[in-house]
Amino acid sequence: MDMDFTGSRRLLLVVMMVASLWGMSMANKDWGPYHPPNQTEGPNKINVGGSENWRFGFNYTEWAFQNGPFYINDTLVFKYDPPSNTTFPHDVYLLPNLWSFLTCDFRRAKMIANSTQGSGEGFQFVLNRWRPYYFACSVRNGFHCKVGRMKFMVVPFFRWHR
Repeated sequence: MDMDFTGSRRLLLVVMMVASLWGMSMANKDWGPYHPPNQTEGPNKINVGGSENWRFGFNYTEWAFQNGPFYINDTLVFKYDPPSNTTFPHDVYLLPNLWSFLTCDFRRAKMIANSTQGSGEGFQFVLNRWRPYYFACSVRNGFHCKVGRMKFMVVPFFRWHR
């Protein structure tokens, strides 16, 4: 199978991905007449992956869809074991754009947590702006991102107060 995408194929893939993400984020949500629900008055602290934490082989994209919506000033907590003889290391990168996210391209990504920062209480990241956030693990030259499904994206909503 030819994996070299032409410009039009890339555009179509991006449009389909955005439409899919939007549709899934809207599914089963009671948006009311004007805005997303404000389920809490203040920011939430959310453990990435729930009880599964940040680990190889867990579907974080599905987890993000099932646990959203996320709001500005919510805190994501990445918990993972430090490297040892029995565990692979993990890290957390912030990818610059959708294409880097889809292809697990870390060339312009920014490391936000190294292999030891997820131990104990975990690494905390605040969603402080309205923008897409693309998270992934770069370990083994992107293998954890590509094959281990250690990636997800969120676009936090504004909290509306009535």
